[in-house]
Amino acid sequence: MHALRPLLRKSLFNLFAATLACAALLAPRAASAEALLLIEADSGKVLQAENATIPWYPASVTKIMTAYVTLKAVKDGKLTLDTILTVSPTAASQSPSKMGFRPGTQLTVDNALKMMMVKSANDMAVVLAEGVGGSIDGFSALMNDTAQKLGMTQTSYVNPNGLPADGQITSARDLGILARSFLRDLPEYEYFVHIPAIRFGKRVTGNFNKLIGRYPGADGFKTGFICASGYNLVASATRNGRRLIAVVLGANSGTARAVKAAQLLERGFSQDNLTWLRPSLGTVDKLVPVDASPPNLRDDMCGGHRKRPASDDDDALIATNGGTSGSASATGGEAQVTFFTAGLQPPLMKASELMASAPAAAEPVLVYTGPTRTGTALIAAVAADADQQATPKPRGKKSRVAKKPDAADKPADKPKDAKTAAAKPDAKPADVKSAAKPAGTKHAAAKSDAAAKPAASSDPAPKPAKPKAATKPAAKPANNS
Repeated sequence: MHALRPLLRKSLFNLFAATLACAALLAPRAASAEALLLIEADSGKVLQAENATIPWYPASVTKIMTAYVTLKAVKDGKLTLDTILTVSPTAASQSPSKMGFRPGTQLTVDNALKMMMVKSANDMAVVLAEGVGGSIDGFSALMNDTAQKLGMTQTSYVNPNGLPADGQITSARDLGILARSFLRDLPEYEYFVHIPAIRFGKRVTGNFNKLIGRYPGADGFKTGFICASGYNLVASATRNGRRLIAVVLGANSGTARAVKAAQLLERGFSQDNLTWLRPSLGTVDKLVPVDASPPNLRDDMCGGHRKRPASDDDDALIATNGGTSGSASATGGEAQVTFFTAGLQPPLMKASELMASAPAAAEPVLVYTGPTRTGTALIAAVAADADQQATPKPRGKKSRVAKKPDAADKPADKPKDAKTAAAKPDAKPADVKSAAKPAGTKHAAAKSDAAAKPAASSDPAPKPAKPKAATKPAAKPANNS
């Protein structure tokens, strides 16, 4: 009997280990509308994968490839970061988020890259594409050729910014391969993927990647959103010399994708002593692609149930008591996953608390139009851009009357026809008078905030049952995804 005890103990332990491994593999699959991937950057070893080889619409994570192709051209000597590019009418016509420069505006490759990666500026992606590939089609061909060379067998591109298009497809697997390739092939340009914020004139734009400045060790990459794809994020972090890459596709809010990525990264960093309990998932390039059509999440992401239009600049935070905006599923198991604050010292924080906290203080990187400048010339260029921002735009008065500051919260609440609006011509003068108060009033401040909001979204988010969409033809491309 005594001789059987060690054997019995070992059998029970093996059974327990197998149960843990099965639970770890099967539990994540309960969330059906997401694709998740966690890999080691150096080795490509897969630590967790769920729906990782199902095709997906990339949205603005497309811009990782745009940056890769551009910086590879710089590294190969085909152009420099100081090369001056010109905003074409095609670039200027792109849907928001964008810088909004007029055709003919000039700026450097360096500044265009920074604006594209931090603000997710769709117009800057086209500026770079035309500067490197001659046209959108020419650059897309370069992107597809690069994808094939890197082993991204599930990816195809038709534009450089990820705006909705049927042929714009990728997968979590392929995005993991791309992120690894960027770090491996372009280490000298890695800073472009973790700039915390940019300052253009008087305007400061923070990185849409909420992990930057919040999650300890976060050092990349890029967010994306269109209605069909949901909220996407490729993120990386380094701890004790070990770098991990997390991919989250199809989350239901900007904060939810950041929370999910943080959870993946934290589990990866804490798995060192438990990896032997899990069956090997191999390397990311060995994951077997699934032959299927990308899921279309339009109804879930942009349906009438949302209180306001979805966008990549999603400020809706998940409540620390379990979630808002239907985010409970996105934070699955949060009670079991907590995070050290900066410096990896107590107190511990939940993922949602970490994402809701203010980012670490960081000086925004200056961006500007025109050629490369330094010293007093740079100061003058920044001042000139600020002065141009202060010049009122011709469309300002119309937008003020048509859309009050609070209207952004409930744009779908008044789907009235044109007759309703026309029936009240005399009801507006009082509002117009109040809108005409000096710029120092609360009305003016609120209007400037409301005007800044639309430009913050990474990709256009079509607004269902909204007649006002007719005044924004640029937002229509989202309908084809």
